[in-house]
Amino acid sequence: MPSNTTASSGHKSGKKKGRRARLIVIVLVLAIVAGIGYGAYWSVDTVRASFPQTKGTIKLDGLSGPVDVKRDGNGIPQIYAESDADLFMAQGFVQAQDRFWEMDVRRHTTSGRLSEMFGKSQVKTDEFLRTLGWHRVAQKEYDSKLSPKTKKYLQAYSKGVNAYLKGKSGKDISLEYAALGFTNDYAPQEWTPVDSVAWLKAMAWDLRGNMQDEIDRSLMTSRLGPSQIKDLYPAYPYARNKPIVQEGALNSATDEYDGKGSAGSQSQSQTDGAAGTGLAGNAQAPDGLQSQLSGLSDILDSVPDAGLGPNGNGIGSNSWVVSGDHTITGKPLLANDPHLSPQLPSTWYQMGLHCRSLSKDCQYDVSGYTFAGMPGVVIGHNKDIAWGMTNLGADVTDLYLEKFEGDGYAYDDKVLPFKTRVETIKVAGGKPKKITVRETDNGPLLSDRDDELVKVGKKATVDSAAPDRGDGYGVSLRWTALKPGKSMDAVFELNKAKDFAGFRKAAASFEVPSQNLIYADRDGHIGYQAPGKIPVRGKGDGALPAPGWDSDYRWTGYIPQSALPYEYDPERGYIVTANQAVIGKDYPYKLTADWGYGARSQRITDLIQSKIKNGGKVSTEDMRTMQMDNSSEIAKLLVPKLLKIDVKDSYVREAQKLLEGWDYTQDADSAAAAYFNSVWRNILKLSIGNKLPKELRVKGQCLNVEPAGNTGPADEAEPVRECGQRDAESAQPDGGDRYYEVIRSILDDEDNDWWKSPKTRTDSATKTRDQLFGRAMEDARWDLTAKLGKDVDTWSWGRLHRLTLKNQTLGVEGPGWLQFMLNRGPFKLGGGEAAVNATGWNAAGGYGVQWVPSMRMVVNLDDFDKSKWINLTGASGHAYSAHYTDQTNKWVKGELLPWSYSEDAVKNSTNDTLVLRP
Repeated sequence: MPSNTTASSGHKSGKKKGRRARLIVIVLVLAIVAGIGYGAYWSVDTVRASFPQTKGTIKLDGLSGPVDVKRDGNGIPQIYAESDADLFMAQGFVQAQDRFWEMDVRRHTTSGRLSEMFGKSQVKTDEFLRTLGWHRVAQKEYDSKLSPKTKKYLQAYSKGVNAYLKGKSGKDISLEYAALGFTNDYAPQEWTPVDSVAWLKAMAWDLRGNMQDEIDRSLMTSRLGPSQIKDLYPAYPYARNKPIVQEGALNSATDEYDGKGSAGSQSQSQTDGAAGTGLAGNAQAPDGLQSQLSGLSDILDSVPDAGLGPNGNGIGSNSWVVSGDHTITGKPLLANDPHLSPQLPSTWYQMGLHCRSLSKDCQYDVSGYTFAGMPGVVIGHNKDIAWGMTNLGADVTDLYLEKFEGDGYAYDDKVLPFKTRVETIKVAGGKPKKITVRETDNGPLLSDRDDELVKVGKKATVDSAAPDRGDGYGVSLRWTALKPGKSMDAVFELNKAKDFAGFRKAAASFEVPSQNLIYADRDGHIGYQAPGKIPVRGKGDGALPAPGWDSDYRWTGYIPQSALPYEYDPERGYIVTANQAVIGKDYPYKLTADWGYGARSQRITDLIQSKIKNGGKVSTEDMRTMQMDNSSEIAKLLVPKLLKIDVKDSYVREAQKLLEGWDYTQDADSAAAAYFNSVWRNILKLSIGNKLPKELRVKGQCLNVEPAGNTGPADEAEPVRECGQRDAESAQPDGGDRYYEVIRSILDDEDNDWWKSPKTRTDSATKTRDQLFGRAMEDARWDLTAKLGKDVDTWSWGRLHRLTLKNQTLGVEGPGWLQFMLNRGPFKLGGGEAAVNATGWNAAGGYGVQWVPSMRMVVNLDDFDKSKWINLTGASGHAYSAHYTDQTNKWVKGELLPWSYSEDAVKNSTNDTLVLRP
């Protein structure tokens, strides 16, 4: 059609102009820095040298037949081949074209070799990563656990990556290598299958569950008593926020879960109570163990995350599925938006993998999101089923105190020898460093890696039966991901599953990280499965460090796969997973004691129910709108009370009036959202934050505090000066939905001790809730006046709540001019903490965006070509490619792109075709 041809041509022309403009900018920047020796080296050719070839023909040794790579207007590739091996080889080649720098950094992270790229600044991080031994475990998985087919696919993928690398210098691969060349002669090495497998360990680390809660609870013991700590970890509100699985039951005789049982059988006992998330272990910690874990927390903060988010209670993901009984099409709709830390390029890579005809030799026809560096598709759909994931948050880590005895460690009445290995860390521009890694039977000794960790064992409180501490106890880590598993098998099994039975079979191999898996199929069925390798403990509950010298505290096994909860076609007609409790309190196995508290999941449930009541039907657009819902659940609770407070100061009253008539939505242009969130932040600071130990408070924020043990203003002891020590991203109180529950539980107790705050130089002490709320409103008014100006009419949430996308290596640590080249933003965002549109921020640290819906998708099971998707950034990792951040503006607005799947739809959306030939 001529009109379409013209539009397409104009679109391409616009892209070329945009690309030229960006190249002009970079040339100008480089000309400016030419005086210090950089500019002469750089040129437009240097920048463009690494851009991938997306048209024409390339010959690749190792292919058995031709492969077509079709890219749409956003550079998203769809690959067509005639054998599985060719398909995955081409996937490796194409991902390396777009993202090899990212892939290379990822594998250096998982193998503890960042110092080889970035020098001595990364030695401490490498020491810790080598101690964990991710790459060693991945090698064992590859050698002894994975199926022959999975190994074949991993080998084919590696062959494709290496075909891309062959004959290329660093600057031919990416701009970052050219920049790295100023200080380092590093050259990329060939890719291996184990490099791909190891990335699952990085995923598991970021999604490891409650280790940070375990640390924080232990740290709190220096200033708070057991009842106060219990206040800060309230019970999961089962009566208000429903768990994921509400139907079916565990058969105690067979230890098998029946997810097709009668509706409500599981939910009959779902009332509020301590068994859900209560700090059951804190008031009665095993053997009274309490420890100051600031050193461990510091080093955990320094480990590079996999892009899957700051580990803690505030983050999570959304997924939900609605059956055809409640949709316009009569077939299911499935939505997913994982909430991860923002990365540039995005953590996710969109692509399709298609066999031209399905056969024994070519079994895949799948499309969705994967990770650069890993074959297959992690989240998406094939021709029969669709699936999504959220973090289950299973408690799969335990810290143990270890008593050293000579060259060994105590265990019951014996002394056992350490398992040791020597690791050599190569350092760019420096001498290699050798370290000795020691392991007990529980796991690696983390306390060997940092002087600060020695303090853990020196300060731990134990009962009289504990062995003499001497110079202190060591700290070891037991973690399911440090045992070889089969999660890579699960990826390929999911990709070709045809029905719920095949889906569950694949899920059984998804051992780590443990995820909530949702399901829908073309036949109209919906489902959920909780997979994972989740430990069963002897004594203790994993809430605090356990005594490693006592065998009673060892893991006794794992929850049987057959006993893990699932649902299939529940009577209510939908399933929502948003990191809330998986199952009711009567489930006999412990999955975790640290669920999310269900603010997001219940809001999604309410939105679905409001749509389907009285026979209403849900559309794809409804699902998208739900994903962008930015309603604040805590605002609904607090604003009515804030508006009742008699504010005398006209300046503060002017801000308070913003809340009158506010609908609780956190749009980017909302002044009310800006003010409320500042009030919320100050409520938390006054009631809780200022009473926490320095190890949990924001680094550099100093307070005159009561001596340890005193938290109220009535104490007469002389205050002491303490400054916070925690990075802003992980400081407390973070303002997540756990704190919603904390405040809700004391809201009607107007004289509760948490409302008491001491007198300051400018403010009087508060003794009641309304006094504290009034002070918080005043503090918020001055805070926003300083940040946004005096005129409240100019305030907006987006001016505070901003996202800057940063290249996760040189865009963070590189010189300023290089950061300018690699980073993008800031972007003004709506949404907020624990909203469905979860643009998360840490209330203790500031208003900036720290985690985001890293992608959004809505799968239409009636017609896959009517599905929609979006990525946070773009397909390309090349900083001046047209596809570096070409999806970001649409993502900010909540828009979704068409998601072509069928051969005809892909053909119609194709802009560039590259043919790979043997």
